[in-house]
Amino acid sequence: YRRQRQMCIRDRRYVLALTTVIKHVYLWSMEKRFISSNAQPQQDAYHTKWQAPSNIALVKYWGKTLPQLPKNASLSFTLSDAQTKTEVNFTPLGAPTKKVSFSILFEGEEKPSFRPKLEAFFDLITAYQPFLLHYDIAISSHNTFPHSSGIASSASSMAALAACLVDLESQLSPMDEKLKLEKTSFLARLGSGSASRSVQGPMMAWGTHPSVIASSDLIAVTVNDIHPIFTTYCDTILLVDKGQKQVSSTLGHKLMHNHPYASQRFAQANSQLAALLSVLKSGNLDAFISIVEKEALDLHAMMMTSDPYFILMQPNTLQIINAVWQFRFETKMPLCFTLDAGANVHLLYPSNVADKVKAFIASDLLQFCQNRQCVHDVVGTGIKKC
Repeated sequence: YRRQRQMCIRDRRYVLALTTVIKHVYLWSMEKRFISSNAQPQQDAYHTKWQAPSNIALVKYWGKTLPQLPKNASLSFTLSDAQTKTEVNFTPLGAPTKKVSFSILFEGEEKPSFRPKLEAFFDLITAYQPFLLHYDIAISSHNTFPHSSGIASSASSMAALAACLVDLESQLSPMDEKLKLEKTSFLARLGSGSASRSVQGPMMAWGTHPSVIASSDLIAVTVNDIHPIFTTYCDTILLVDKGQKQVSSTLGHKLMHNHPYASQRFAQANSQLAALLSVLKSGNLDAFISIVEKEALDLHAMMMTSDPYFILMQPNTLQIINAVWQFRFETKMPLCFTLDAGANVHLLYPSNVADKVKAFIASDLLQFCQNRQCVHDVVGTGIKKC
């Protein structure tokens, strides 16, 4: 018995090691597609401007490995009006530099605090776009929503910047539309994992998952087999706290490395995603509500049980959640909530009940929002050239 047990353990380790090797080979072969080997820098300056939306994850990703690879698959609604608009001027240099030369304006002001993240981003992507070393890159960006407030500002900003970079590449070397979208998602991911899901819509999945066709850890893919009711879904973002988050998402992801419940959480998220795909296809709103709200609370449970532990929800976040539950109990309307990595609350509901839900928000929920502010949004289609 002891010998059989040892052989089983050895066999499992062998299968796990082989699976890991196969996965790395697959990722390496796929990455090669995104290396720009034919794009040659030109002597002419180039200007481009793109907008990219935020997204709200229904199945959350919380935990990653280098370089920006998720520990579990995630799925999100692409939004429409909560977006970043980014303008980039590419000016040719006399000689290539060792590092990408760039400047950044956000909301019309220089932002030195943004430089470290952008420097790390450009260091990662020069392997895939080496021609960038031949340009000075002037970036100007602004959001239609508050930065670092629980709305995924890094998702929209990195997706918009990636779209600008791929636009330049397509001028230097021919690219078909499919490759452009895939490379935009690939580059955006290297800046912010969730940014990979802001490229297309109405729904995108990121991370390898057996139930998602062509799924990958390197790019997000569209999820198209969904009931029509979800293609016009609404998302009202209640701005409970518009300030800087106490703990950044980057730090939160790092705290999952030694989290006591990490492995269970990753398995649970993948299981929830499989269940949600079936629900999205059938249009079962009761099941949709149950999965989405549980995912939101599971995310924040990971934060509250990490080491060090932290809480991003505020008292008014809980007030809103309880009010939503009471409203749904009394009216039977399919209104539910989800939470991103912050205090703000996303209210999700079908467009056919939008008027009644917005009336409820105005009368009962805005009192819990900072300056009574919210953002009414709907499901969108992804990046657009301005």
